[in-house]
Amino acid sequence: MTTRRSFTGPATAALTAALAVILSLSSAPYAAPADARTRSTAAGAQPPAAVPRSPAVPTVTEQQVMPHLRALQRIADRNGGTRAHGTKGYAESVAYVKRALDRAGFRTRLVPFTYAGTTGHNLIADWPGGDPDHVLLTGAHLDSVPEGPGINDNGSGSATVLAAALQVAESGLAPRRHLRFAWWGAEEPGLIGSADYVKKLSAADRRRIDVYLNFDQTGSRNTDKWLVVHDDERGETEARQAFEAWFAERGIPTFDIGVGGSDHESFGDAGIPSSGFSTGISDCIHEACDDLANVDPKTEKTSTDAVVAVLWKLASTAPRR
Repeated sequence: MTTRRSFTGPATAALTAALAVILSLSSAPYAAPADARTRSTAAGAQPPAAVPRSPAVPTVTEQQVMPHLRALQRIADRNGGTRAHGTKGYAESVAYVKRALDRAGFRTRLVPFTYAGTTGHNLIADWPGGDPDHVLLTGAHLDSVPEGPGINDNGSGSATVLAAALQVAESGLAPRRHLRFAWWGAEEPGLIGSADYVKKLSAADRRRIDVYLNFDQTGSRNTDKWLVVHDDERGETEARQAFEAWFAERGIPTFDIGVGGSDHESFGDAGIPSSGFSTGISDCIHEACDDLANVDPKTEKTSTDAVVAVLWKLASTAPRR
């Protein structure tokens, strides 16, 4: 969750080296998972036409989500207790997520931006297939504040989005709409990374995004309701209704919130519909105590299951426009 503050830090040799490492990762060759690769055919035979399919909606275990948060905690621990923009902790966080996506068969790219004299990166991952004129974009900010490791804010949202993306790969989902995932940099000092990404989109590319789904603090302890984003101004109802229906079917209360306070605001300002949710302000926010103990594994699992279920529903539904 953004603090609307500026942060400056020296561009150290260690940070430069870390950024060079993650930039070199972006040139790794793309390799689709086995069941998504083109299979050889008999001489002269034509491969069968791809048919969109929607395998059963998977659910996750805590063991499929929490290891990502433990990894982010270890990254913060060895980098001065932070994963903030302009630090080696952030560069290593990006590298961790990128490696997982590359292994799963996503097409990943690092999109640089500059803030406070330091280069940061947004990580964008595309799943092959789906209608490129109808994009479902799902994202979360990956940076912390300088004062802490940011494991709930927003390691939890980042881990939820990563776990959902990996479920897409493991299932071999062939979506009707194109699936894109994003991890934003420099959200905490003022939505810098996501605003830069949106600003650089062409008018046509903005129109191609059917909806942006944002997740910030998805593992808060003592959660009794999920805060679902309502974007009434831009007429977004499809995703919001899908989230509210999923929670209602399980007897989980929800509360309406507007577009603002996190990266969905960058998209809203550009007229792009958005939804998503949060579990609300955690017990510890923007401090050193926002560590692994500040995340409830059961809440994190529930959030990830909700994202997976709605992603499956929207990916398998014909676009309305």
